Amino acid sequence: MSVQTSTRGFAIALIAALSLLLTGCFITPGKFTSELVLLEDDRFTFTYEGEIFFLGLSSFAQMGAASEEFEPDECYDEDSFETRECTVAEIAEQREVWEMNAPVRAAKAQEEQAQQMGAMMGGIDPSDPEASAKLVALLSRQKGWERVEDKGDGVFDVRYAVSGELGHDFMFPVIEGFPTTNPFVQIILREANLVRVNAPGFAAQNESNPISAMMGGLAGLSGMAAMADQSPDGGEMPDFPALEGTFTIITNGHVRANNTDDGSASTERGEELVWEISPRTASAPTALIDLAR
Repeated sequence: MSVQTSTRGFAIALIAALSLLLTGCFITPGKFTSELVLLEDDRFTFTYEGEIFFLGLSSFAQMGAASEEFEPDECYDEDSFETRECTVAEIAEQREVWEMNAPVRAAKAQEEQAQQMGAMMGGIDPSDPEASAKLVALLSRQKGWERVEDKGDGVFDVRYAVSGELGHDFMFPVIEGFPTTNPFVQIILREANLVRVNAPGFAAQNESNPISAMMGGLAGLSGMAAMADQSPDGGEMPDFPALEGTFTIITNGHVRANNTDDGSASTERGEELVWEISPRTASAPTALIDLAR
């Protein structure tokens, strides 16, 4: 397979991935440390510290319009009006017109993308130069977001911490005006003081979760940048934050089930479950904990 053919395939995959990601208003972890403490008195504390990547505010979100390729129109016989093979001159003329109209098409595509993403980002227009600052302000006014710093290109360094009583299900992140399509962590309450903890956002290759699977694809796309740069038609891929972190659950309840590599360990704080997260993490962290007194 030639480099040019590979790059063309890369561009097609890029557009397809972008369409799916925009539909989900994609938000992913970067480098992070997260901890959940579950206690028998129905109290919990959850913290997340590290990077969060907002696709809509990255340069990747603007690449779809630039990834189009020229496709010649059909040519017709003047007498029979049947289709015929275009001449070299006709194709060259079509390409010239196509290239001349490229700025108009790109502007229209970016405007449509901005409208789509704005509708899913609490009214924040990603094409607005102040979009990142507005997102910082939006998060900072919500309870729990103790630190929100813009690192550029859709990446934010945050600290989120919340404590309370387990009177209802819990999910992180929840952002005002944003759809809850790809949660990092879920706490689901069952009868008889059973608590189910799922962390779908902490798995890059979870086949049962198409959103998480696409996150793994994002990591792969960043590795294709070198291939794209080898071709005259290739574009420069932006850097994506690496999925790398640790998720820990500490509880004085009874751990009934979990999918850690080593199981639970007894510590001074209680039973401890630890998951090391990377782009190779295939299964989302999960645990079932009995908090009955």
